[in-house]
Amino acid sequence: MPPGSIQAMLPPPAPSALAAGPSAPIGDDLTAILDKAQDGSDLSEAEVVRLFEARGTEVAAVCNAADALRRAVNGDTVTYVVTRNINYTNVCYFKCQFCAFSKGKLSENLRGKPYDLDIDEITRRALEAWERGGVEVCMQGGIHPEYTGETYLEICRAVKAVTPDMHVHAFSPLEVWQGAKTLGLALPDYLKMLLDAGLGSLPGTAAEVLDDEVRAILCPDKVNTAQWLEVMEAAHTAGLRTTATIMYGHVDRPEHWARHLLRLRTLQKRSGGFTEFVPLPFVAEEAPLYLKGQARRGPTFREAVLMHAVARLALHPHIPSIQTSWVKMGPEGVKACLNAGANDLGGTLMNETITRAAGAAFGQEMPPEAMEQMIRDLDRTPKQRTTLYADVPSVQTDASFGAAELGDVVNTPARKYERRSEPRVLHRPGLDAAD
Repeated sequence: MPPGSIQAMLPPPAPSALAAGPSAPIGDDLTAILDKAQDGSDLSEAEVVRLFEARGTEVAAVCNAADALRRAVNGDTVTYVVTRNINYTNVCYFKCQFCAFSKGKLSENLRGKPYDLDIDEITRRALEAWERGGVEVCMQGGIHPEYTGETYLEICRAVKAVTPDMHVHAFSPLEVWQGAKTLGLALPDYLKMLLDAGLGSLPGTAAEVLDDEVRAILCPDKVNTAQWLEVMEAAHTAGLRTTATIMYGHVDRPEHWARHLLRLRTLQKRSGGFTEFVPLPFVAEEAPLYLKGQARRGPTFREAVLMHAVARLALHPHIPSIQTSWVKMGPEGVKACLNAGANDLGGTLMNETITRAAGAAFGQEMPPEAMEQMIRDLDRTPKQRTTLYADVPSVQTDASFGAAELGDVVNTPARKYERRSEPRVLHRPGLDAAD
């Protein structure tokens, strides 16, 4: 198996061990939890942990219950979005212990060349994506020491100028927090500026695991749990929808996963702003924490599939879409997750660099033809969607099939730090007492 895939960590069991066929008898305690979840009642932390602890035939029971809910909520349609990832810089002054993407003098991992895309290259990629049927650009990057909140506004305006109908799905909660801080603005005020500049929605990244016991090891200088949730609630209040993610399988435990899900559920019940939940298994190969011997090598295949199934059960009926990442899971993993509560395949990507930098074997692009074949192989119905799960204009759908090859990308070498004579104040939310 190729390095960096879930399959390399643990070979997938036979499908019947996870979700196919009737489940063997299980205990009354698990049956009661599954019944409660399917009724739409809120599960407790202990009940969610019990689902994660399923073994043997219990795993099939949990997956089957999640799949039944998926069928009731989403039917047999599997959605995906034609999108392009644009990671505009890999320079970052944060030292997240799971990240192999960031480069430069201030990063933990110095391998690879630091880059910082010119605006012209960002807009060229956005326009090329539109011409290939894309309806979304997903833009995120490292926290460059020279970036301010104005940088993100400039990126939004530039993309909307060349592709006015493109949905801009961009900027992690950490980037939003940093942008507001560098301009001395309150979060609501800065989010309104982003909205006015053309931002359409936020990715729910930088979440990792929403428990500060874990974050103290993974990313101590990053936004903490309360700050991540604050950004998301402010975005929802401003009218921006967001996704939600978890990055699991490193130093975390089932109780941390349960708290993460329940914190998302609590916010969703209040704001209704999350469009989907996206589990992202930890890819260890090039991650600093793993290379130091301080993290395990990612989740097992059982844990990865259960994360999708338990999320469906624990978040029902509040978050209706569970996405499985083909970049992280690979084709066989995706098929297992689509039989265990997932209903969405995410984006075609066109380019992907963050996960591949960590050592994953999958990435770059899965064109609509391949997406739809994978879905049809499971006797499901494929459907393109927009970021916000609306129908895609037929002209874009038609353009997405048989699209031309991508042009060569130009990763502009990182800018020198001489643009400012005075030193930049580097905001680290997790370490700054003022926050």
